[in-house]
Amino acid sequence: MLTGALLILAPLFLGFALSLENRRAMTVIHYTVEGLVYFILALLGLGLGQMEGLASQLGGMALQVLVLVVVLFGANMLGLWLFHRWQPMAAEQTPMEGSKGYGRLFMAGLKPLMAVLVGLLAGYYLLPKLPLVEDVATWALMLLLFLIGLQLRNAGLSLRKLLMNRQGVGIALALTLSSLLAGAVLIPFMALPWHDVLALTSGFGWYSLSGIVIGDALGPAWGGVAFLNDVLREIIALAIIPVLIGSRPAMAIGYGGATAMDFTLPVIRSSGGLACVPVAIASGFMLSFLSPVFMGVFLSLG
Repeated sequence: MLTGALLILAPLFLGFALSLENRRAMTVIHYTVEGLVYFILALLGLGLGQMEGLASQLGGMALQVLVLVVVLFGANMLGLWLFHRWQPMAAEQTPMEGSKGYGRLFMAGLKPLMAVLVGLLAGYYLLPKLPLVEDVATWALMLLLFLIGLQLRNAGLSLRKLLMNRQGVGIALALTLSSLLAGAVLIPFMALPWHDVLALTSGFGWYSLSGIVIGDALGPAWGGVAFLNDVLREIIALAIIPVLIGSRPAMAIGYGGATAMDFTLPVIRSSGGLACVPVAIASGFMLSFLSPVFMGVFLSLG
């Protein structure tokens, strides 16, 4: 399992170590990353669709996802509220810039679910058993992590400034610690070793990573649970950010997890103002690095 952890972490840090200034190449990388995400999610669905006894396990998977989402939501909100009380942050209360634009973002949050559903239906009804699905998904994930490392390094962001953003770093640490606390609470209820439960709660919203990594280590059923837990975090974040960000910006930004630096950032910007943007980027950036580290370390303990 230690080798698996290194396979997760090495491509990300290798990509981050490389400097690439060609803007055309970065554009190609952006679209490649987007395509790889949906390809990996479709492979996750395919693995689920070809899993033996899928129908009999769906009820148990739904219950596990519900428990994960509820406990993580409660723990994260508590941890982020405590951080907000300790380090209050002001945000601009601005109206959303067009309900249609927000509606498009919310609907886009459902796209990962559609990718997994397409793969699941294809695997269950159309395709024969494909023995190399897990290997292809692993290599695709390694490539994705390498390209994301390149994006993070070459996004024009100063690592020093990100780490000096006390609010962003504090929000990321509050979410991390509260997620691990939720994992500790869930250990007696998840029928998994303690380190695997903590790995499940360390996705921080990065569903394309958690679904495949957990699926490779624990099987497609748990990979599906990890994916649904993290994609539901993104969808819930889109719903609560406009409601919370005016009075409790740390809670609104933090619950978005790793997506605060990309997918949920437009909602954070439009509903919380420009002051929230560097905080969200710093928090999302840190969580994007911490998620593979924590998952890799916890899974390597098995």
